[in-house]
Amino acid sequence: MQKTFLTFLIFLITATQTFSASTFEGGVSAEGSGISNRIIDQNTGKGVGGAKISIPKQKYSTKTNSDGYFELDTYIDGASIMSVQKENYKPYSVTITDKTMSAPIVIGIEKSNANDLVIDSNMYHLGDNNYSDLSANAGEFRMQAIGPFYTKRFILKNLKFNKPIYVIIGSIIGIDTEMARSIGQNQIANAFSSPPELFFNGNKIAEIQINGDGQRIKVPPSLIKKNQVNEITLRTGRNLMQTAYVDYDDIEFMNIFCEN
Repeated sequence: MQKTFLTFLIFLITATQTFSASTFEGGVSAEGSGISNRIIDQNTGKGVGGAKISIPKQKYSTKTNSDGYFELDTYIDGASIMSVQKENYKPYSVTITDKTMSAPIVIGIEKSNANDLVIDSNMYHLGDNNYSDLSANAGEFRMQAIGPFYTKRFILKNLKFNKPIYVIIGSIIGIDTEMARSIGQNQIANAFSSPPELFFNGNKIAEIQINGDGQRIKVPPSLIKKNQVNEITLRTGRNLMQTAYVDYDDIEFMNIFCEN
């Protein structure tokens, strides 16, 4: 196996001021103004009507009105992945908390183009359903694990192969690496896991050390099969302090797509 290592360190910055909106673009939030939750076109600033807003773990969904406004009529007491989907726009997800919801949320979404490929817009739980209450985001897990890894096959047809191609992971939570612990993403004192690994056509291209949104991973051109079936695999980490048996780290992620 060719080993192409890339460690992604993407930090989620959450706006917490009470009287201003939290504006999200590409996984990073910035201060903005607003009177209610709203989805806007990232380029024009106009409201996007009919966008579907969902929080899968809460089994909650709603849609924006004709001006892009929406209400979140559900209780959030910890980090949760919120997804935004609209035809002709790139899938978008962001990790929200009760602090995020203390102010109106304004999210800018970007129109898709012929060079985008949505691999999967669903949420998945990897691991073995065996995790500590102190694990990152454990209190928010609602889904059953599908196992320690996720694999999807797809064909890259419209991307421009003379330009860099990236795999985007919209949101990922539950990672219990030593680095995630060091920045306060979990409270486990005596254990940590290896990082989740991303493989492209059987070759490792990334290790994901912390929880966050919009993780952008460049695919080495030599690994890409043009106009043929390609395969992506995300494998969760293991508890490095457990030697009696294999203890997989439980994580959840949502929205995987390719762009260039």
